[in-house]
Amino acid sequence: MQGQLTIINLNGCDKILVRDKVTLARYGQELCKIINMNPQGNPIVKRYGKGKLRGYTLVQLIETSSIVVHLDEHENKVFIDIFSCKNFDPSKVKDFSKGYFKAKKSELKTIMRK
Repeated sequence: MQGQLTIINLNGCDKILVRDKVTLARYGQELCKIINMNPQGNPIVKRYGKGKLRGYTLVQLIETSSIVVHLDEHENKVFIDIFSCKNFDPSKVKDFSKGYFKAKKSELKTIMRK
């Protein structure tokens, strides 16, 4: 079995979007469609932390593993981790995510696990 881990960092995101629970839950659902993954149950969205370490976290289980997203409310950043045994196009994830959160900058890294 192999797996694909894609890591995306978004900087300069819209401050309203990184503080909205509904927006984050919808992101997880829409991302599953973009990368053709089957969600398993509803997304889990919780807000954690205090002060500079405050923000929402999304966990969306998918048939082939998981999507985890952390939002940094202090610096308007989004951190996305997708692991799947089924391959997907990481550039689609980056482009969709950058537009969704209205990010000014994005970074992408993909690691293939064997």
